[in-house]
Amino acid sequence: MSLLLHACCGPCAMYPVDTLLKDNREFDLFWYNPNIHPEYEWNRRLMNLHAVANHFDIRLIEGGDECLQAYWEEKTYLEEFQSRCHMCYDIRLDAVARFAAENGYDAFTTTLLVSPYQNHEVICDTARAKAELYGINFEYVDFRPGFREGQNMAREIGLYRQKFCGCIFSLEESKFKEKIYKSFEA
Repeated sequence: MSLLLHACCGPCAMYPVDTLLKDNREFDLFWYNPNIHPEYEWNRRLMNLHAVANHFDIRLIEGGDECLQAYWEEKTYLEEFQSRCHMCYDIRLDAVARFAAENGYDAFTTTLLVSPYQNHEVICDTARAKAELYGINFEYVDFRPGFREGQNMAREIGLYRQKFCGCIFSLEESKFKEKIYKSFEA
């Protein structure tokens, strides 16, 4: 079965990729994350995902390069979604499900399922709805037990490990905000 694995960043991809490879799964990585801001951060996370793809010798598909920072800042998404996180999951999982269906994959999943900091239930509900919409399977895998292992693997290969979820609001809310902004200058 061919699987499309949506990846939000390099560190979160480490454990799921390693697990799928150990299970001899056929899969490709898929990058689509217009939620990540500012552009410098978006580029840094994509570069780290390329490092993961190279490390494991797997294919990485870049699903888009649009930046939706203005959309987040306008907050018009609240007319349709309960929160910015719901909107963020919806946009990304829609893209991966649609791409998987249009390109002959049997199923899709996401590295968002590795993080204990994400809303697991909303991610799963959204992914199932997108799977039904596009007529493709959502393969649920609870990667959370391997979160720390994946972070250690990321550290071992020298990946940048971010201190905020990705959107401009999570950056502003991060207790590491000043350190993060200084890292943009480096």
